[in-house]
Amino acid sequence: MFTPYDWQEGIGHRAQYIQGKLSQGSPVLAVSLEAGILVFTYRRQARKIYEIYDRLIFAGIGQQSDVEAVRVAALEFASKEGFSRSEEDVTIQRVATAMSGPMKKAFSDFSSSPVVARSLFAEVGETPGEDLYYVIDYDGDYTTSRNFAIVSGSSEGGPDGAKLLELQSSSPEDAVEALKQVWLSFADPENTEAAEELQKGLAPEAVLLERSNLRENRFRILTPEGD
Repeated sequence: MFTPYDWQEGIGHRAQYIQGKLSQGSPVLAVSLEAGILVFTYRRQARKIYEIYDRLIFAGIGQQSDVEAVRVAALEFASKEGFSRSEEDVTIQRVATAMSGPMKKAFSDFSSSPVVARSLFAEVGETPGEDLYYVIDYDGDYTTSRNFAIVSGSSEGGPDGAKLLELQSSSPEDAVEALKQVWLSFADPENTEAAEELQKGLAPEAVLLERSNLRENRFRILTPEGD
């Protein structure tokens, strides 16, 4: 007979398995600048930062197929909302809520595979103080923040984001260079040398979601896209 204790133990094993997978992920750092929201990470091959809608950006760590599934689901939801309602109705809160439900269900349903991903959604506002960030975990729970957000392999966070706040008055190009060093403290807080070795085998990826709407596309890639 399946008891509540069995269910709780199974959920614990499920969470432990996912956290082990996520611990290998390259951290994603996002910060609000005067120019817009800057999202930065390191990657091996596949891109990790994507545009979801006019004012929305997405990034994730975890199993690539699951990150891609979350991205596609968010893109489809945002496009449908914009078509059936209006562009103003496509908000980060609506998109994050729509993604949270299925992830929560998949995590607690032992007949289906859980989503091995930790996701970042960000919405650029008219001012840096109006930017909004949602970090959605593999179990569907999410947290919100202003000014900056961090997605790393550890659910316990790691170093604080004080260094990110120091970059808010920087140009996008200067902020990218600074984030290459900040990234090290989140990649492996206890062993900077190990993080530097990891960094050598990866390519930097940085995207600016511009605050100004003068350009047709606000999504601006700041680093070479590679292969």
